[in-house]
Amino acid sequence: MDIPGIPRICNLLPRTGILFLFLMIGFTAFLISCGSESEQSDEEEVAAEAAHPGEKVYKKYCITCHGIDGSMGSNGAFNLRETKLSVEEKIAVITKGRNTMTAFEKVLKPEEISAVAEYTEKFRQ
Repeated sequence: MDIPGIPRICNLLPRTGILFLFLMIGFTAFLISCGSESEQSDEEEVAAEAAHPGEKVYKKYCITCHGIDGSMGSNGAFNLRETKLSVEEKIAVITKGRNTMTAFEKVLKPEEISAVAEYTEKFRQ
């Protein structure tokens, strides 16, 4: 008995099997790359911490407005490459905030605030 559509389905099975195989290979490659990527980020994180303790804090909280090199000036952020503030003055600004800058005294520990203030010294021209 000939059922309409059955031959068409039977012809699709080999193609579907091949498609499934390629999808599984792609998914496996994706999982493998995710695993190695996390190992790299752990190594990068350790290197960043070893470079300067304030770098990790800067990248987490400050880079959005100040940019990677301190000169972005987004949302009214001051250009850290041109600042005349001392490290102590920077600590006060980071702690209490100023103008549009948020106060970080309830977000960061005092040693983190000091570390990020010292880290930003590298941006001066």
